[in-house]
Amino acid sequence: MAYDDRRSERESYSRLRAPVYFSRSRRPFWRKRRETAAEIGVFRIYSDDAAPQGATVDLEVFLPDGTSVTCKAEVAWVEPLSPSDPARYDIGLDVIAMHPHDWERIVDVLEPAPT
Repeated sequence: MAYDDRRSERESYSRLRAPVYFSRSRRPFWRKRRETAAEIGVFRIYSDDAAPQGATVDLEVFLPDGTSVTCKAEVAWVEPLSPSDPARYDIGLDVIAMHPHDWERIVDVLEPAPT
């Protein structure tokens, strides 16, 4: 896949506009089908901490109402950013486990992906 193709794929990820805490998952997560991630959802975050592509991470997303949502995601891609950007990395995440009600809550803090 050419770099421009990967960039357009990355731009299809909506930006999550909420504070996020993530850590490498300690337990492996086995999925029956690869398509599961796209069926749940994808988003991108800014982070000062890198995560290896393909790693499974546990996330806690802090919502404006003071509550939080947890989920498990796979790191789809990591892009280093310039010093003038808001963080050191732009990270694309494919959600692999999340309560459906929680996805409805996260949608409120997702910035629409550029079209």
